[in-house]
Amino acid sequence: MKRLIALSVAFGVLATAACSAPQGPAATAGGTGGADDTFVVGLSSEFDNLSPVLGFSPDGGSMIFDGLMTRSPDLTLKPSLATAAPEVSKDGRTVTFTLRQDVRFHDGKPLTSEDVEYTYEALLDPKNNSPIRGDYSAIESVEAPDPAKVVFRLKHPYAPLAQRATLGIVPKGTLEKTKPVGSGPYRFTSWTPGDKIVLEANKDYWGGPPALTRVVLAFAPDDNVRATRLRAGEFDATVLPPRAAAGFRGQAGLSVFDVHSADYRGISWPMNEPVTGDRAIRQAMSLAIDRQAMVDSILVGAGTPAYGPVSPDTTWHNPEVTGRTDAEAAKRLLDSAGWKTGKDGIREKGGTRAAFTLMYPAGDSLRKELALAVASDAKRVGLAVELAGLDWDAIEPRMSKDALMMGYGTPYDPDYINYEMFHSAFAGKGFFNPGRYDNPDVDRLLDEGRESADPAVRERAYRGVQKILHDDQPWTYLVFLKHVYVIRGDYSGIVPGVDAHEHATGGLFATIHTWKPTA
Repeated sequence: MKRLIALSVAFGVLATAACSAPQGPAATAGGTGGADDTFVVGLSSEFDNLSPVLGFSPDGGSMIFDGLMTRSPDLTLKPSLATAAPEVSKDGRTVTFTLRQDVRFHDGKPLTSEDVEYTYEALLDPKNNSPIRGDYSAIESVEAPDPAKVVFRLKHPYAPLAQRATLGIVPKGTLEKTKPVGSGPYRFTSWTPGDKIVLEANKDYWGGPPALTRVVLAFAPDDNVRATRLRAGEFDATVLPPRAAAGFRGQAGLSVFDVHSADYRGISWPMNEPVTGDRAIRQAMSLAIDRQAMVDSILVGAGTPAYGPVSPDTTWHNPEVTGRTDAEAAKRLLDSAGWKTGKDGIREKGGTRAAFTLMYPAGDSLRKELALAVASDAKRVGLAVELAGLDWDAIEPRMSKDALMMGYGTPYDPDYINYEMFHSAFAGKGFFNPGRYDNPDVDRLLDEGRESADPAVRERAYRGVQKILHDDQPWTYLVFLKHVYVIRGDYSGIVPGVDAHEHATGGLFATIHTWKPTA
């Protein structure tokens, strides 16, 4: 699941970018010859691949691919390659989609049900080792009874299936990773590793051709570098941390958008280590951290405090999951758990010093600032935090041993992310459940929520999950972010919604192929 972190800005920024016709020097920055219809986007990271089967942009918004369904900015589902919402059998185990008949892939071949069948079967095939295969584990089989019908047979009722049907469809027989063929509003042109990807408008797109005819995706992992290159006119758009974006507000020719999101930052704790494995330590950390100060100073107001994985802006949120900043209560909790203050002011218990390492991705200035604030708050209650800014290759093998400043979050169904993040079946499997959390009650509730079609049962299950997570603190949640986009120029059709962590759909991204410059 490394994709969700490493690509946290990436393809969503493409969607943001596609709303503008460039002016000035940015048109030449991507090496595209200075064409005045080229838009250059600064991305925070490069993609591992461009295959939906292998985890690329499964929630829509990729611009290269269409799914059976898509989302409006308000997150409601609407048909895309399908003609309507799916038909669901009474037992909830048979789901049927009818396909549009006017869709062709970029190579000119018509879309049929066999392409859909192939896409999902390839994703589910263990030989392909798709990192998102677990998200679709409820699917028993996919059938193509005729060219316009696709039938999903499920192992059990799975309410989020229509949400999962935003997965991009590929032509039958292709698992192309680097030169993809889709049916979306943009065609793939080229990929220069470590530099850029170039896309061109699909003039034959079934939904109508985009106004922007070329998009260049330029890779720039460092936040400050992206801000500098935007300021220099090399980029036409990027996503920046709130503080870095503040300097662009009010500048002529630039638009800044603060988009609400369910994207959170928090600390993933190793559950089997002497210090971080002690629930009292984790609970005390939650009490010690001043989240509102983080929102006010680090996010410059572009966010809200977070106490759990489900945003208060969604209907699935449990209102009992809240919190406070209380350093004195944190100290009392540590005292009662046997963590006594040592001569140097750092607590210890049974010869073990209350110290741990907190990792963060080195190029992410926002996570670095949050980590610094955590370390400062922890010291006030007698806990020592050593910070380590590393690249992801160095972080990954250490996640079961050291705490990590993480980011995830989705405004969609609560089965998303939470199942893999907290179910013991995923303990230690990549970036999902890296701390190896194991709670049988959470497993049971997650299974109930996943397998029931009854909204009341699902609501009880996910509210229960949130409450247990709040008590156990396998994660200590810090803030929900607003995603801050800086775009050169003014455009009609931008409708902010609610972003997910990976910025791949919703918010500004849902209708970018219809955006047009106003001048």
